[in-house]
Amino acid sequence: MNDLRNGKREYLLRILSVATFIIFFQIYMVAPLLPGLSVFFHVSEQRTGLIVPAFLIPYGIATLFYGLLADRTGTKKIILVSFFLFALLTAGTALSHSIPQLILWRALAGIGASGVIPISLAWIGQTYPYEQRGRPLGFIFGAVAGGGAFGSFAGAFLESFIGWKMLFFSVGLLAFFVWVVIYLAYQKMGAIPVRRKGLTIAEVLNGYKALLINKRGRNAYIYVLLNGIFISGVYTWLGLYFQRIFFLNGREIGIALLGYGIPGFLFGPFIGRLADRFGRSRLLPSGLAIGALSSFALLLPISLTAAKIAVITLSIGFDLTQPLLAGIITQAGKERTGQAMSVMAFMLFTGFGSGSYLFGLALRLSLINALIIFSIFQLILAIIALPVFRKEKFLLSAKRKISRVK
Repeated sequence: MNDLRNGKREYLLRILSVATFIIFFQIYMVAPLLPGLSVFFHVSEQRTGLIVPAFLIPYGIATLFYGLLADRTGTKKIILVSFFLFALLTAGTALSHSIPQLILWRALAGIGASGVIPISLAWIGQTYPYEQRGRPLGFIFGAVAGGGAFGSFAGAFLESFIGWKMLFFSVGLLAFFVWVVIYLAYQKMGAIPVRRKGLTIAEVLNGYKALLINKRGRNAYIYVLLNGIFISGVYTWLGLYFQRIFFLNGREIGIALLGYGIPGFLFGPFIGRLADRFGRSRLLPSGLAIGALSSFALLLPISLTAAKIAVITLSIGFDLTQPLLAGIITQAGKERTGQAMSVMAFMLFTGFGSGSYLFGLALRLSLINALIIFSIFQLILAIIALPVFRKEKFLLSAKRKISRVK
C-alpha cells in the first residue's frame, strides 16, 4: 500500500516539474522576442521591455496571497486553479493588438502562474520528510533551470518560424494538456487531508512574524533574496556581454546561453541527494563561491568556448544554492508551508527584478566594473555563509543517529 502511495506521489512530483518547466520556459522565451515585438508594434524597445517586469512583479506579489490560501484550502486546489489560469492567460496573450494589451495579458498571466511553483514546494514540504526532501526539490529546481535554458533559445528560434502569437498560443495549449494530466493525477491520489490554518489578519501577521523571527528561516530568506540579485543581475545581461565581447548576433547569443540551466535540468535530483546525504553546510557556500568565480572568469581574456563554460558553471552555482535554501525553509516553516514558500517566492522574484535593475545601473560605470561589483558581492556572501549555515549538517546527522538507535 505504501509503495502504491509513494508511486503516485512520485508521478505527481514529475508532472508538477513539467508544469514548472513550462512556466519558466515562457518567462525566459520573452526576452529574445523584444526586438521583434518592438518592430511589430512600432514602439521603442524600452517600452516593449516593460512586458518582462509586467509578469515578474505581479507574480512575486501574488505568491503571498496564494500561500495564505494554500494553508487554508490545501495545495491541490491552488495548484489546479493557478495552472489553469496560467494556461488560459498565456494562450490569450496572442490576442494582443498593442503593447498596453500585451502588458495587461502578461500581468494577468503572472498573477495566474504564481500559485504553482511555490505551492508545489509547499506540497513537497508537507509530503516528504526533511532528510529526503533534497531530491524532490531538485526535480522542481531542475525544471526551473531547464525551462530557463531552453526558453531563451527556443524563444528566438521558434518565433522565426511560427511568429510570436502562435508561440504564446502553443505554450498555453501545451500547459492546458499538462493541467489535464495533473488533474487526473490528483484524482488517482484520492482525497488529500488539509490542515487548515486561519486567515484572520492577526493570524496572518503572526505567521509572518514566526517565519521571520526564526533565525534559521530568516537567514535562508535573506540568502534567497541576495543570491537572486546576483544570479539575475549577471544572467540578464549576459546577452550584452556576448554581443560586446564576442560580437555575436541574437541567435548565436541564444546558443551561447543554452548551457545555463542544463546542469540543473539533468542533475537537479542528484544534487538534491547530495544535500540529503551530506547536509547543506558545505554545499551552500560552495554554490555561492562557484557563482562568484564564474562571474570573475568573464572578466578575463578568455575564448568564446571558455565563456560558454563559465555560463554553465554559473548555472551550477544556482543549482547548489536555491534548492538547498528551499529545503531549509520548508523545515523552518513547516507549520505554515504555503505561507513559508510564498515568502520565499516573493524574495526570489524580488531578487530577480532588483538584480537586473541594479546591474543595469552598474553598467553606467562599464560592463567590466559591473561584473567586478557583482562578483565581489557574491564572494562575500559565500564567505559569510560558512558560519551562517554551519549547523545544517548537524541537524541531519543527528536524525541519522536517532534512527540508528531505534
